[in-house]
Amino acid sequence: MADARQLDEAHLVAVGLTELFDHLGITSAHFAGRGSADLRGFVSTHPERIASSTLLCPAVLDTRTLAPLAGRLLVVTGDHGPGARRVLAALPDLPQATVEVLGDYVGHTWADIATERGDGIGAAMLQFLARREALPAAALPEQEGEIADISFRLRGAGPPLVLLPLDLSPGQWEPLIPTLSAHFCTITLGGALLGSVASLEERGRSGYIGVVRALLEALAIRPGESVLEVGCGSGVIMRELARRTAGANRLIGRDMSPFLLREARALARREGLLDQIDFGEGRAEALPLANGAVDVALSSTVFEEGDADRMLSEIVRVTRPGGRVGVTVRAIDMPFWVNLPLDPALKAKVDAPGVIGGGMSPHGVADASLYRRLHALGLTGLKCFPQLVSVVPGSERIERYQQQILAALTPSEAETWRQAVAEAEQDGTFFIAQAYHCAVGTKPR
Repeated sequence: MADARQLDEAHLVAVGLTELFDHLGITSAHFAGRGSADLRGFVSTHPERIASSTLLCPAVLDTRTLAPLAGRLLVVTGDHGPGARRVLAALPDLPQATVEVLGDYVGHTWADIATERGDGIGAAMLQFLARREALPAAALPEQEGEIADISFRLRGAGPPLVLLPLDLSPGQWEPLIPTLSAHFCTITLGGALLGSVASLEERGRSGYIGVVRALLEALAIRPGESVLEVGCGSGVIMRELARRTAGANRLIGRDMSPFLLREARALARREGLLDQIDFGEGRAEALPLANGAVDVALSSTVFEEGDADRMLSEIVRVTRPGGRVGVTVRAIDMPFWVNLPLDPALKAKVDAPGVIGGGMSPHGVADASLYRRLHALGLTGLKCFPQLVSVVPGSERIERYQQQILAALTPSEAETWRQAVAEAEQDGTFFIAQAYHCAVGTKPR
């Protein structure tokens, strides 16, 4: 299920971690993060250097990658939501793992989990790590730097504890650092190879960029116009705009995550585009901009994750009369298309709602109501155009989709699935397509 590109990226992370350990003089360390993707290559090449691994509200459990770590694995999960359902279904395959269930919690990939459930997570981690074999303390000063495209920051003293990025969590590990660094030398990692930044950057290289370009074409941005992106993430769209406009437009990227903004600036700097983009903090529900501040405003796959009505009102508010607004959201009211010749019963199981994907916030928008909501806000000349994006073998995203599907299947169904995938990959017909709702409209003068 993995091709050369995936293997190359996993290899780069493994090499980077090895170089970082050697640079810091660390033989082995405890690890913690959201999922196992960042450690896939390191597990296969240096499992002895992973003293333990803690996963916080993973979207799915990759039991094949985690099997060598099962006896030194802590899984912290919510008790409901798509991710929790997948995790709880897969845990019997990892009977030696330690499990902590957070009651009345979903733990979406964008949740600020260390803020929302930090006390419970911190207590579970300290209790779990206290039972592990003692590691030598890392006698290292507080420092930060970058090794092999992996950024790091050291705080605290004690056995080394490597903290991998927590997906889209705005606060990342910061609320838990005081607790953890009182017992461990915490090594917080970042960079374009890890976590949600790697995923967002991969998406920018995939067919998804076609959706972005269709939105930009419909917005018809003219030289001299100011352009705002709400929820700019790692800056994929901002950099696309910077290349397109070549300095002819003021580009403004706002995101609520200081972590993602730091990575976005680093990536733009690397491409020589940072001078063209104004990155800054801002929540989509309360944008720190005046009424009518920009000519064009857009957002892509953000309004699923908060209060959509407030977000939509804000993006319209900050757009000048006569300016344009463009929004893309995931379409959970349209099924993923899994292009495999499966028997009807298995196809129905694979196609069932919620098998693939991460859902949305209670007040988010991820359906065709986007069009009606924008009309209700007064936008005129609405262009509404659903888009379908194919994800093909060779991407981390299709690997994640397959893990989510496998979590819903019985062992015999999973074997049938794998055989069908292998055959379809042979003839080049395997892909999984995801639907998006897109709309562009003009604010009345």
